[in-house]
Amino acid sequence: MAGNSSRAYITNPKSLPENSQFKGEGGVWEPRKWGIMEGRWGFGVTFALIMATVVLLCLSMRVAEDQYAFLGDIKNMILGISVGEIPPQHHDVDAEKKTKNALSPNLTTCDVSFPRPDLSVYCCPPIPESEEPFIDFHFPDPSSPLRLRRPVHLADGDYIAKYKKAVSIMKSLPYDDPRSFRRQADLHCIYCSGAYKQKNSDQPLNVHRSWLFFPWHRMMIYFHERILGSLIGDDNFALLFWNWDNPAGMVIPEMFMNDPLVDGDREISHLPPKFVDLNYDLVVEGRENDEQLKMNMATMYTQMVSGAKTTELFMGCSYKAGKEGDCDGPGTIENAPHNTLHDWLGSGLNLGRENMGSFYSAARDPIFYGHHANLDRMWEVWRRIHGDRPYNSDIIDPDWLDSYFFFHDEKRQLVRIRIRDVLNITNLRYAYEEVPLPWLAARPPPSVPPKIARDLLKLRDLDESFLRSADFGPHGRTLDTAIRVKVHRPKMHNKISKKQKDYFQEEEVLVVYGIEVKEEKYVKFDVYVNAVDETLMVGPGFREFAGTFVNIPHGVRPGMRRKSNLKLGISELLQDLEADEDESIWVSLMPRGEDCMHVSIDGVRIEYMH
Repeated sequence: MAGNSSRAYITNPKSLPENSQFKGEGGVWEPRKWGIMEGRWGFGVTFALIMATVVLLCLSMRVAEDQYAFLGDIKNMILGISVGEIPPQHHDVDAEKKTKNALSPNLTTCDVSFPRPDLSVYCCPPIPESEEPFIDFHFPDPSSPLRLRRPVHLADGDYIAKYKKAVSIMKSLPYDDPRSFRRQADLHCIYCSGAYKQKNSDQPLNVHRSWLFFPWHRMMIYFHERILGSLIGDDNFALLFWNWDNPAGMVIPEMFMNDPLVDGDREISHLPPKFVDLNYDLVVEGRENDEQLKMNMATMYTQMVSGAKTTELFMGCSYKAGKEGDCDGPGTIENAPHNTLHDWLGSGLNLGRENMGSFYSAARDPIFYGHHANLDRMWEVWRRIHGDRPYNSDIIDPDWLDSYFFFHDEKRQLVRIRIRDVLNITNLRYAYEEVPLPWLAARPPPSVPPKIARDLLKLRDLDESFLRSADFGPHGRTLDTAIRVKVHRPKMHNKISKKQKDYFQEEEVLVVYGIEVKEEKYVKFDVYVNAVDETLMVGPGFREFAGTFVNIPHGVRPGMRRKSNLKLGISELLQDLEADEDESIWVSLMPRGEDCMHVSIDGVRIEYMH
């Protein structure tokens, strides 16, 4: 058979069996149901029995997970032959060879996770998914209703009641049902704490801190949404997003303060009417809501606009299969507000700030899905506001496009879905309600007039306590106190005029490299450029703030702990500070919290992205 067609194409109509039907020009033979193989049933039954025996023998052996699923496909194909059904799709071997660096999980390797040295958790499904046959993802019917995701604070009582009913049913399902709430939560634990190894590798698989972050979480909440809708028989059901980037949505929504959507493991001091802190650092507390609002608006501007003008800056580093493809470089939004809000919500009474403050437990809190729905929306917003920049076209690397993962759908069927499947939300039949983006107008000002700042910074050249080398040596420098260093900009780029830079759409990028978090701790440090006094600028309210690094513990399995790089776009920042033609800049790394004593950094440099 060809593809998914139930018709076979022939070149000689005269060779057709007498009991067949022939239609049209072009040689399309359509067999008459139950008729054409009447004289060959003995051979067909014998063949089916032989193949079924082979399948059973193979299934008794320990085989790789793709082989396992492939044998399941053969079994289904054999059964399908007897009733004229179309067999499941098989692996495209040639395509897999072309994308050998694409990432996927080895479903036979699910094991205990270690969120921190003193804690082990087992999130694996009761029956290994490697023992389940899977199907490849198919888009919903394009004529099906478009699920409209609305902000939580604008949802009416009837819709909230429907949402609660769906979650209540999901929570009542037994654990062996992959649609159950806890099984949904444990998906995040499995993929985010190294429970799975990569296919054809001993390296653990982690969907955070790289370009996998946005597409994997889109997949997760897509299937979660469809399951919820199916449980209440509503094809229009859509998740609600927590609109924390809008002043009207900057408190924990009331909907998530009542059963079945409340969670007992949240930080008590952050309950309503407290405004969220999108740049939360465990240190600064007590801001009034008006002040916090300004900080949040500035955070969103830096993380979504000025600091994220290229695809890599927003999406994260290009993480590929095997040890040689490893990377740790989260995008701007993953650092904040994603990581910061996870920690802001988690309870300070728990060692790992569970639930939301630890990845293994985060999805146990129903607000997780509202949080990630808004992050998914941010991906769409970013594509729209930066769409005119030529280097912001969608990623075309086949290793990214063909990376795949497994989820259960609303019918309990295991589905293999690739990143290329989730890049167009219209094809997925959902959309986001348009809401205001007030942070687009929140471009922060310099804390000190640039000319005055330049004169004050020149005095540092006379002070030997400031670092002159941006390479901190083979052992790096511990971030137990602020690091201030002069970073030279490559001269070849200094000579390029602003007009030329605009023409080539070149982005200057500040890279803090070789960041090593030596213990599983929540770690945060902020980065400033040409800051005269960083101690007066706690947060992103001024233009000198370039961005932030945030680490949430994600596992101590070998291979999970690796050095990270932080990349921040600074072209617009340098223009606002009138430093875009200077030969060097001063960079300050400001630790936020005592746990930064467990962090070392190899150095700071400037790169350019085209």
